[in-house]
Amino acid sequence: MASTSTSSVSLQTNAQKPCFPSKSAPRISHTNLSFPCSLPLSTKFVCVKSSSTAKYYNEVVVDEEMDRIRRLQNGSDVRGVALEGEKGRTVDLTPPAVEAIAESFGEWVINGLEKERGHPVENVGVSLGRDPRISGASLSVAVFSGLARAGCLAFDMGLATTPACFMSTILPPFAYDASIMMTASHLPYTRNGLKFFTKKGGLSSPDVEDICDKAARKYANRLTKVSILLNIPLSRVDFLSTYAKHLRDIIKERVNHPLHYETPLQGFQIIVNAGNGSGGFFTWDVLDKLGADTFGSLHLKPDGMFPNHIPNPEDKTAMAVTRAAVLENSADLGIVFDTDVDRSGVVDNKGNPINGDKLIALISAIVLREHPGTTIVTDARTSMALTRFITNRGGHHCLYRVGYRNVIDKGVQLNKEGIETHLMMETSGHGALKENHFLDDGAYMVVKIIIEMVRMKLGGSDEGVGNIIKDLEEPAESIELRINVVSEPRYAKEKAIEAIETFREYVEEGRLEGWELDSCGDCWVSEGCLVDSNDTSAAAVDAHMYRAKVSDEEHGQHGWVHIRQSIHNPNIAVNMQSSVPGCCQMMTRVLLDKFIIANGMDKSLDISQIEKYAKSGIVG
Repeated sequence: MASTSTSSVSLQTNAQKPCFPSKSAPRISHTNLSFPCSLPLSTKFVCVKSSSTAKYYNEVVVDEEMDRIRRLQNGSDVRGVALEGEKGRTVDLTPPAVEAIAESFGEWVINGLEKERGHPVENVGVSLGRDPRISGASLSVAVFSGLARAGCLAFDMGLATTPACFMSTILPPFAYDASIMMTASHLPYTRNGLKFFTKKGGLSSPDVEDICDKAARKYANRLTKVSILLNIPLSRVDFLSTYAKHLRDIIKERVNHPLHYETPLQGFQIIVNAGNGSGGFFTWDVLDKLGADTFGSLHLKPDGMFPNHIPNPEDKTAMAVTRAAVLENSADLGIVFDTDVDRSGVVDNKGNPINGDKLIALISAIVLREHPGTTIVTDARTSMALTRFITNRGGHHCLYRVGYRNVIDKGVQLNKEGIETHLMMETSGHGALKENHFLDDGAYMVVKIIIEMVRMKLGGSDEGVGNIIKDLEEPAESIELRINVVSEPRYAKEKAIEAIETFREYVEEGRLEGWELDSCGDCWVSEGCLVDSNDTSAAAVDAHMYRAKVSDEEHGQHGWVHIRQSIHNPNIAVNMQSSVPGCCQMMTRVLLDKFIIANGMDKSLDISQIEKYAKSGIVG
């Protein structure tokens, strides 16, 4: 782990007192305030109030406050509302809440290292990166305060990406023990959140649940105590430059250009749309330095208000403006990053957007050339055509539970069991490769595509990367609908699970004619998820979900319905696909009339969107 010289810390608390190393490390400069905000850089210490002034709270209030912290868990992440401005939502990701969560994470890291090594540990380093959201500065202070309480050394990476945070635990001379990325991905500027990493990868949902539970107890305990002031010395590190060089080296080595090794992208024009998130670095610190022409790139300047469009490769506006820029500049490739660059999408040289199933198909084709016969894990919302695309190239397609962490964990599990699995990818754009530490890294996925693009050019082809997936069939229809749960937030999850389990019973009992719980090879839909036949689930069930294949006498099997409990919001997500025009509307009518209304669920569920589609065929 990198070290740095620093002043002593005075902690007015019972937490373990940090012990700081004395040697300095490359690329580290010690400052007492290392993140953008209004305070001067000469400030000696940042003093943070860790909790509100002592007041009297009865048990009901304390329980509610604890519940509020626990509800910040969002699968394997933490997410919440950090700023006022969302109708119907109150701020719940406050600095005291973040401080308690960061402290619990720091303790979790220390306890894990001590258990692993069999002795007490010192100088446990944790880095923090963040996207440009305007709530980042104040919440960063809370993270540093929490880490100091836990007895960890804190290293401020400033503006960063989620993959860079994980890689800061791997690449020398940094190699921190753990890292936190502060981001809410593509969600509005009012939201923020935390993602957690150790050298082993991202934390699982049960890990984050445990951390949030401990944080809730700390938070509630402090509600009844006098606030404490912490003196927090910070060390700022420039890791993103190291990460960018890592990506450049991969491109140079794998292209191995016969004429210009150092600038293998010479002669290529590549448009980057960073959406005002953290992805601008890929333009000037990766592509430009490799010789690419990046003229025409969009929204590279970080802006936490995201004034142009949602930074999201699934967003139609983001893809449309990137497509327009590619065509206007006759570029070879367009790239769209999400806010924290753990997802990406591309546009080929003909202006065709490549995201969702198309992106999975493109990466699958590349990976299957490198690793013939490998298994590819995706979430259960992918099309039947994608399965044919993969199997036609000699690959094996494993459908698994929705949620990028679930998909990645499934791939890790399969590899441990001796089933070679090189790619794990979700339709949202989260994709991880075995060769890259099973890390969902949008920039690394783009690196793979760029390398293939250059190789095609060197091989004499001017077709562009879109040509690789020209035989991928598209479903005639694909829709997503939402059913809101009418309930207090604390009971919404329970009501959603009840509705989803009733759906399973209806399908199993044959009460929805032509509907059958779906299966894929050695997997089947069971216990709310797709699991292996050896009854070993890759991860704990974080959201209940089922997929049913749908057939009729006229068309045979023509589509599927996937129903799942959302981990982000109090609603149920319904995804449908069909190879026959009009059949998604037909399946919606069956779901509405023969399941929801027949069960009286229309009283506890807001079904306005599903009703509208069933009647008009319009999603609204």
